[in-house]
Amino acid sequence: MTTTIMRTTARVTVPIVLVVAISLFLQGHNLPGGGFIGGVLTVAAFVLIYVAYDLDYLESGVLGREVASGTSVFEHRTVTAYRRALLAGLVIVLGSGFAGILVGDPFLTQGYVHIEGVPIYHEVELASALVFDLGVFLVVVGSLLTIVSVVSAE
Repeated sequence: MTTTIMRTTARVTVPIVLVVAISLFLQGHNLPGGGFIGGVLTVAAFVLIYVAYDLDYLESGVLGREVASGTSVFEHRTVTAYRRALLAGLVIVLGSGFAGILVGDPFLTQGYVHIEGVPIYHEVELASALVFDLGVFLVVVGSLLTIVSVVSAE
């Protein structure tokens, strides 16, 4: 049983950690950061939620689904979603690698485009490395959250 202080701390800390994770993810193709560290910080936020509440909190409290009792952790819908995120990340990473080959460039060739006239930012550079980072992010989040969920259920 966790305390009210722990739950309140989680409610305040988790959004901050997720904003920092998104920021690191988005700056990763130009500066240090990217899919890996953004994924690790996202997992840290989820672990904080699991410590403050429990594994079933995301299913019942956030998504409003009823949790089936007596099922193994591998059949848990949240764990299944984590495994799907891992597989989707692998597909995105491989797809971004082979995309360069389709246009005659070497494997994992990076390209970018400048978009002008964007409100607030005025000019945005979109790089193909962002797609690769998204795949890495999904692989890290999916694999680590699957491990954390299985280990915490033991």
